[in-house]
Formats: sequence, C-alpha cells, structure tokens
Amino acid sequence: MKELTTDHISQQFNQELEMLRQHFLTMGGVVETQVENAVQALLEAQGELAEEVRERDASVNQLDGLIDEECTRILAKRQPAASDLRMILSISKAVSELERIGDEAKKIASLSLTLMGEGETHRGYVEINRIGQMVSKMINQSLDAYARLDVDLAIKVANKDRKVDREYETALRSLVTYMMEDPRSISNIINVIWVLRSLERIGDHARHTCQHLIYMIKGVDVRHVKAKDLKSELEDAE
Repeated sequence: MKELTTDHISQQFNQELEMLRQHFLTMGGVVETQVENAVQALLEAQGELAEEVRERDASVNQLDGLIDEECTRILAKRQPAASDLRMILSISKAVSELERIGDEAKKIASLSLTLMGEGETHRGYVEINRIGQMVSKMINQSLDAYARLDVDLAIKVANKDRKVDREYETALRSLVTYMMEDPRSISNIINVIWVLRSLERIGDHARHTCQHLIYMIKGVDVRHVKAKDLKSELEDAE
C-alpha cells in the first residue's frame, strides 16, 4: 500500500498526517456500513436495524468533528505546503462528502420505518436493492482509491455515477407511471422515491470524494469536469 504521507524532519508531523488518514478511512468504513444497513433494514423490514442506523449517525458526526479539528490544528501548527497542503484540504472536503452520505443513510432508515408502518407494497424495492448495491460499491472503491492513491480507480468510480443516474431515472419513470395508475399508492410510492433519491445523492457524494482525491494527487481541480472527460482533462494538464 502506498503512503499518503511524505517524509518530514518532524516525526510527529508524520504521525499527525497518518492519524488524520486513519480517522478518514475509519469514518468511511462507518458510513459504508450505515448505507448497507439502511438498505437492508428497508428490504428486510428490520425496524431495529433502521433504528440502529439512525442512532449511529451521532458517531459519524463525532468523527466529522474530530477530523475537522485535526485539519484545523495541522494547518495552524504546521503551515503545510505543496502535497501536504493538498492532502489536508482534500481530506477536509472529502470528509464533508462522507458526512452527507451518513445523513442520507439516516434518511433512508427513517423512511424505512415509515414504509414499514404504512404496510409496504414492495414496489420499487428491486430498484432500491440494485442501486443500493451500486452506490455501496462506489463508496468502498472510493475509500480503496484513497488508501492506495489510485487515480485510475478514482476515475473509474466517478464514471460509475452516470450509471446510477440512469438507473434512478428509469426507476423514477416507472414509479410515477404506477402512481398514476393506482392513486391509492401515492403516499407509499413517494416515500420509495425519496429513498431512491437519497441513494442517487450518495452516488454523487462518492463521485465528489473521488474528485477530491484526484486534486490531492494531481493538483488539478476537476469538480466541474464531467466524469467521462476526467481522463483526458488530466492528460491535458500533464
């Protein structure tokens, strides 16, 4: 595995950067589990698991605050430059994406409890399962890309968001048609659509996480570059 940190005269600085890296990856692992559990709670009607996801969001917020404090302290104390500065800025922004993923997982868990109370029709659950698996894999691979400083993998993950968007749009059209045919299902289906919307947003945040990694490694801001153009944009920058 590659190291996120570089060698410094100060061993303590190395340790601070490595601790920041570890906390980021730990938070990523917690968030990934939150998403998987939220989807599982819905698909399997596990109310207790949905409640656990909602309660565990506090842990995500604590890690967010901890990492933010670490970034601020390192910036003030060490005044890093070049790649070290990009690393800290990248992680600071990527952590915000992870925190938002955690929020969406909590939202899915809350919607799961509502759907259980309404008596689910299970309409749209196949799509939730499929898109849920897609975005969970995106989160996993984006964290792997951070751990290995793998730009190619980051580009690959960012491109997967287009497929998530297409799946979401297809599911949305199908569910809207179903509501028109059966107005009694409107309340239930709207909640299913909100779940799908949260999953689509999770895909967006995973893509943004990869864009922050690309900036860290390459020093190129690709936040406004379309995923399909990332590779050519980086080649032009070299």
